[in-house]
Amino acid sequence: MAVIADFPAYPEWAKAFTTAEVVAAGADGRAEQVAFTLESGPFKDTYTLAYQWSADGLVVDWSLVKGQMQRSQKGRYALTPDGGRTTVTYTLSVQLAVPMIGLFRRKAEKMIMDTALKELKRRVEQG
Repeated sequence: MAVIADFPAYPEWAKAFTTAEVVAAGADGRAEQVAFTLESGPFKDTYTLAYQWSADGLVVDWSLVKGQMQRSQKGRYALTPDGGRTTVTYTLSVQLAVPMIGLFRRKAEKMIMDTALKELKRRVEQG
């Protein structure tokens, strides 16, 4: 969860993010709101997400506070320790402000999820 929670480092390993700034943190130091700038091909957006962290530190949920191109975003990382490994379950739902045919939206969500998981895995394995 340390890599996921290190938002300022996202632009170092997640190609689509040009900025990620914690704008509000809880008493425990964990981010409660993070502002992102995303550029992925023709898609560019500036948006803020609100985060909720589980007490055991294995789950983080988020939702859109405000965005330019998105109407809503809900997501979750759930970590399951497995010996010396960790299984990551990533859930994401995005609705754009511009209407998009369901098939294209699902393809875009799949591409975003696949890329995010590959980049997260690479970052964790690099240390």
